[in-house]
Amino acid sequence: MLQFFKYTLATVVGLFLFGILSVFILIGIASSMGKKSAVDVKAKTVLVLDFKGEVLERAADNPFAKLQGNDNTAIGLNQLLENIKKAKDDANISGIMLDLSNVMAGAATKDEIRSALKDFQISGKFIYSKADYYYNGNYYLASLSDKIFLTPTGEMLFNGTSAQPIFYKGMLDKIGVDIQVIRHGKFKGAVEPFIKEHLSEENKLQIRKYKEAVYSNFMNYVAADRKIAIDELYSIADQMKVRSPEDAKNLKLVDELAYTDEIEKAVREKLGIGEKEKINYLNISQYKNAPGKKKDGDYDSKIAVVYAQGEIQDGEGDNQTIGGDRLAETIRKARNDDKIKAIVLRINSPGGSALASDIIWREVKLASEKKPVIVSMGDVAASGGYYIAAPATFIFAEPSTITGSIGVFGLFPNMQKLYNEKLGLTVDTVKIGQYSDLGNVARPFTEDEKAILQSFIERTYDNFIGRVADGRHKNKADIDSIAQGRVWAASDALNLGLVDKIGSLQDAIKLAAERANITSYRITEMPTLKDPLKEFIKNFGGDASVKAAIKNELGDQYSFYEQMRAMQHKQGIRMELMWW
Repeated sequence: MLQFFKYTLATVVGLFLFGILSVFILIGIASSMGKKSAVDVKAKTVLVLDFKGEVLERAADNPFAKLQGNDNTAIGLNQLLENIKKAKDDANISGIMLDLSNVMAGAATKDEIRSALKDFQISGKFIYSKADYYYNGNYYLASLSDKIFLTPTGEMLFNGTSAQPIFYKGMLDKIGVDIQVIRHGKFKGAVEPFIKEHLSEENKLQIRKYKEAVYSNFMNYVAADRKIAIDELYSIADQMKVRSPEDAKNLKLVDELAYTDEIEKAVREKLGIGEKEKINYLNISQYKNAPGKKKDGDYDSKIAVVYAQGEIQDGEGDNQTIGGDRLAETIRKARNDDKIKAIVLRINSPGGSALASDIIWREVKLASEKKPVIVSMGDVAASGGYYIAAPATFIFAEPSTITGSIGVFGLFPNMQKLYNEKLGLTVDTVKIGQYSDLGNVARPFTEDEKAILQSFIERTYDNFIGRVADGRHKNKADIDSIAQGRVWAASDALNLGLVDKIGSLQDAIKLAAERANITSYRITEMPTLKDPLKEFIKNFGGDASVKAAIKNELGDQYSFYEQMRAMQHKQGIRMELMWW
């Protein structure tokens, strides 16, 4: 028996030491992978944008991505824009190849990329696009290209746009969970998946309205770049005239049907190099280490670009969510830093926690009283995402931004049927105080409790429209008339006075410099991204790799999984948009 314990102890200690050693080896590997070596950009180089990973506002370099089961690491929009701009001024970059077979980015994110590519074209350099499959999302980027290539056996889907919300009520009924909703705002569609099986007429209306606006924006750009009459373009889509690659070419939506070798031949001809000469390709991960153009001037002055990306949550948050405490502290630091002359708040958020939104709002308001605070809206800046924008000095939205959703709701699960009928569980309660078990998930609310919670919601809504009215210099009645949880496309939001101008992140930075009366400045990005190495060690053996594996396995269906997973956090008072 003594020998058994001796060998067991030795095995446990050995495994423990092996685990510690493995972590240090991985740290060593990550450190070596993370070392940046200068890239020599040869003459006649082509910059390749392959969009293999999801495009986020910012993304930390993660050497552990493959170890976590994620083959396609996320791309930071900031890094993408910076390198397109750098390539414009780089004499050794002759053009850009867009590999658009897989583009995971929101509509307004594509607006930003498109704007940067348009600016690149001013240099006179070429942009070519290639893909096996074109659809609205990736074709929006391709349409500005000098040449668009489609694989001869590929496909093009050019047939309009749609939305397919998923409703959970039927599933919840089956497991015996009833979601009790308290809300203000007849358009607050975020609650509908939990209490309905179909869209309400109000929600259908707003989805149709903003979808039409984004689609119109897409069609107008395509018509202008491809030199196709807008009526003809709508006819092509409405009648689904593109049913083969040959149709796409004949209708002038693509220029050539070509395989890889034929595309490379066209690139060689454009570069003016021999048939057997190697094409110098560099992707973003390589080109980012190439030195950029040095700027002259005094750069003691800074403009802080503060990123607010993801759902608004209480507490710290992470790189892909907005932690109320973390973002509030970041804005406070930017406000109190005398070298930071202006703040650009980049918002890409559907909202979330009402409490966290208000904590952030306070810091934005204080900052705007001391220095210019310019908001740049991304794919979505709605509900809590709009709440934190309201006190800014000036608000930009992208052409395809979705915003508004000024409304409030609370989701409260009643699991009585699940407990009693499905699981055979019963709950008894001893109360000291009439309302001491308010929020007990084992029973439905009483009418008195509903009235109390409704008063909480009404107070929060009144506070919301008051904050917006103050920030936009309007009265509360005007804001209430365009609020009620309704979602607006950027063009409508502009007409209603919810935003000041349609423009890009770069437009917001330029205005921030003007308002701060500075011509020479540096950009500082905040908050500091959390270190992937520390996060990996923190989650070593935990759920990080499981999440990545699920994401890879589910592909396009991962968003549904995330929505289901997030349901457990959507309790309490929320300022949030569910959008499609």
